[in-house]
Amino acid sequence: MDDKQLIKLSPGELVDLGICPTCFNRKHNGAIFGDNSDKLLYEDHEIECFFVGNPRADGHMCISTIDHYHDMSEAPDYINEKIIRFAKQFMIIIKEVYQCERVYMCTMCDGPNNHYHIQLIPRYSYEKRGSKNFVKERHNYIYDEAKFRQVKSLLNEYLLKNR
Repeated sequence: MDDKQLIKLSPGELVDLGICPTCFNRKHNGAIFGDNSDKLLYEDHEIECFFVGNPRADGHMCISTIDHYHDMSEAPDYINEKIIRFAKQFMIIIKEVYQCERVYMCTMCDGPNNHYHIQLIPRYSYEKRGSKNFVKERHNYIYDEAKFRQVKSLLNEYLLKNR
């Protein structure tokens, strides 16, 4: 199958063919998941942090490795440590900006060729506690310029303090 045919497949179909959808998407300039420039909060040569395009809650974020690792067990310790530091800071920021009660962290890199990432899913005070928050119905991402700028500003403050 050539790339033009592969672009028409779903992420699950790509995984079943042994192709990482995240790596394929990067190689083909957003062909699978679209342009995420309105969601991207941070990127360097090791990780990227962005709002999820089909979130389970407002403020739902993802931290992903740039290089392909199936999961945490394959990634170098320094990258895992970096992801955890960023996750902690984003949890603090999400609670402040989105006024949620908690932020759950999960990773589910379970496909035969998935890409290591973690998700930060806010839980609001009006929602029940527990694991059902990991499978809340998804909705479309709605860009909120004020909140996006506030999250980036708080992240930049953190980055400046921790250089």
